[in-house]
Amino acid sequence: MLDPKWLRTEPEKLAKLLKKKCFDLDLDAVLALDGERKQLQLETESLQGERNNRSRMIGKAKAAGEDASELMAKVGEINTELEVLKTSLGKVQQKFNDAMAAIPNIPQDAVPMGNDEHSNEIVETWGSPPTFNFEAKDHVDLGEGLGGGNTHNKAMDFSAASKIAGSRFAVMHGDLARLHRSLIQFMLDTHTSLHGYGEVYVPYIVNADSLYGTGQLPKFEDDLFKLTSDPAYYLIPTAEVPVTNLVRDEIVEFDSLPLKYVAHTPCFRSEAGSYGKDTRGMIRQHQFEKVELVQVVHPEHSDAALEELTGHAEKILKKLELPYRKVILCGGDLGFSAARTYDLEVWLPSQDCYREISSCSTCSDFQARRMQARFRNPDTGKPELLHTVNGSALAVGRTLVAILENYQNEDGTVTVPEALLPYMNGLTILD
Repeated sequence: MLDPKWLRTEPEKLAKLLKKKCFDLDLDAVLALDGERKQLQLETESLQGERNNRSRMIGKAKAAGEDASELMAKVGEINTELEVLKTSLGKVQQKFNDAMAAIPNIPQDAVPMGNDEHSNEIVETWGSPPTFNFEAKDHVDLGEGLGGGNTHNKAMDFSAASKIAGSRFAVMHGDLARLHRSLIQFMLDTHTSLHGYGEVYVPYIVNADSLYGTGQLPKFEDDLFKLTSDPAYYLIPTAEVPVTNLVRDEIVEFDSLPLKYVAHTPCFRSEAGSYGKDTRGMIRQHQFEKVELVQVVHPEHSDAALEELTGHAEKILKKLELPYRKVILCGGDLGFSAARTYDLEVWLPSQDCYREISSCSTCSDFQARRMQARFRNPDTGKPELLHTVNGSALAVGRTLVAILENYQNEDGTVTVPEALLPYMNGLTILD
């Protein structure tokens, strides 16, 4: 959430900055709500002052043995009027809060202008796409051909998943399932041993407050799998939600910063609005695995933390020797809570293009304000808002897809990347 003071002091500047994110701020509506809220608050405080004054007069009248019935009747009238005012104030305050909660984060100056992904800028390209002297297969044909390829033994089985759950799910068997598990272990080991993250295990079900804190609610409820309504519980769309909310309503001691967390979780997304996109295979599914990195940092260090965290995600791709490119997202492609985002896009031979495999963002103090996540400034002793940074390192299913396609052989087998050999129990080839 943005600082409401900004809206009140520099509304036109705020609206102009949000234009970069292709967001049209209805200034008149929001400022009108804030004005109404302020007026009701003043009336409430004035009435409370009058009630307090008359209550003191009642006390003095009783002490003097005088009749205080008229004063008491007036206080009763004031109390009734106050209840009406408080109810109105509460409703207006909620409308104002809802309006503020729907405003996205401000993009940083470094974010390029643009309306969609076509305006994203390439920052760096690493590695060379493989060249094959045969026609490259996609991950679906490769996966279904592994394990002998018969109905009950193929390594990747979408028909079984469809029978069990429906479309956009997958079943994996045997060595392919092991490779998937090995990727998770490899990522966790790399981030905990080499990059200094503390591993955390978190719930896969969260309450509405947690989703509000990281910015998924109220705007993106259609993208979530909602389990119950009273109270509301949801399946997590990403580990960013439970991990970042570890500091919700907390005041973190300065000496403990930065906090660096890594978590492996399944992720669940309804994929609302993606009808017809990536319906083949494992690119876009309702259930998938991710290893997520989260850093909670001092405001002065959030830009450096984004660069560091993105580099940690890149390290996984480099260790797996998967060609990729790093792009900075333009304003129109930037996520709701993000102030700046790098996407890492891995090369997929079957599509002859790069596809997103990681998204790394700094959210500045946007999430922290929603969560009231703060640190204690050692100079003033006062609490101040933290900054949050997060990123996938990596999306496991898409990494598996990239390995199948980039490490495929002409006979349909797949070579295991060298970095994963210690996790594969001596297996070097998937066949």
